[in-house]
Amino acid sequence: MNSKNTICLWYDRDALEAATFYAETFPDSAVLAVHHAPGDYPSGQQGDVLTVRFDVMGIPCLGLNGGPLFRHNEAFSFQVATDDQAETDRLWQAIIDNGGQASECGWCKDRWGISWQITPRILTAAIGSPDRAAARRAFEAMMTMSKIDIARIEAALQG
Repeated sequence: MNSKNTICLWYDRDALEAATFYAETFPDSAVLAVHHAPGDYPSGQQGDVLTVRFDVMGIPCLGLNGGPLFRHNEAFSFQVATDDQAETDRLWQAIIDNGGQASECGWCKDRWGISWQITPRILTAAIGSPDRAAARRAFEAMMTMSKIDIARIEAALQG
């Protein structure tokens, strides 16, 4: 079924490779359809993969192989809420080990330039805590991290 609203992600020529990686890495993700160009276009030829329909954690996406003109940046990211350190580690490492790069405060970037926030639920709850001193300690702890360490967030909450 087609969604009325779909996120379109521009790739140079690796939309199918990216969609396949997402489907293998994230739950509730799948490659749904691959469409080939019916004719030549500025960054490709007839028969090349033009678009890929896929879901990332239930979010409908369309990968467009539009060529090298546009690049992704941190203005758009997928934020993934994780339940524990094992899930946080697995997703973080999957992105990094597949040619991605670590950033700060739970952010990383995949090899295609898409930004991901791998965010443990405890961090979101801690920063929103009504105990503002505890929230500040958790926030300050997060600011020193690349991948989020749940034990350090919990320790910061406790003071």
